[in-house]
Amino acid sequence: MVRLVDVYKAYDNGTKALKGVTMRIDDGEFVFLIGPSGSGKSTVIKLLTSEIRPTEGKVLVNGFNVNTIRVSEIPMLRRTLGVIFQDFRLIENKSVYENVAFAMRVVGASHRDIKLRVPYVLDLVGLSHKARRRPFELSGGEQQRVAVARALINNPRVIIADEPTGNLDPERSLEIMMLLERINALGTTVLTVSHEKELVNRFKKRVVTIDNGKIVGDRQGGYYNV
Repeated sequence: MVRLVDVYKAYDNGTKALKGVTMRIDDGEFVFLIGPSGSGKSTVIKLLTSEIRPTEGKVLVNGFNVNTIRVSEIPMLRRTLGVIFQDFRLIENKSVYENVAFAMRVVGASHRDIKLRVPYVLDLVGLSHKARRRPFELSGGEQQRVAVARALINNPRVIIADEPTGNLDPERSLEIMMLLERINALGTTVLTVSHEKELVNRFKKRVVTIDNGKIVGDRQGGYYNV
């Protein structure tokens, strides 16, 4: 579960990024977080991943209190999250298989577990046949599917997708969102940051709208009005 309770965030340069944000995402939900540039979306993501701490209010993520979390506990929090970025962030000199396996190695997974888990997840995202290819041999949509597989590989409770379709054409964007919907149907909570109105409306999920650091809308059904 994710909870932000009356959260304020002011940066050292004086920017007041969040102004009393309260939001709850229950296990198993699929939520879009939308809003114009500079509205506070990125700050919410940084709080959830414990990159920053709130100035005021409380942030709870999967049983961790971001306000009081120790530095040594941050990796444990992040293992409960899978983060997908707009720019893929793949390791260019590693194959698809190695990119995904690397995320398991860094958390100490055994060779046996890696051999079992990676093929399963690559099959889930439709890339079993591209396991030995390198990122430069893939389309943009395929690269993003590798990023989705990497985010999934350690079986996170929550997937955070930060503008995951921002560098893709409409057809590939739809494929990625359908994949995230499928992952959500398997039980993983999904929070997707997006600015693509048509895509958000097509999936008819819960939409939380943020503007000028405040939540200005929270409703089911794919309504986008920013």
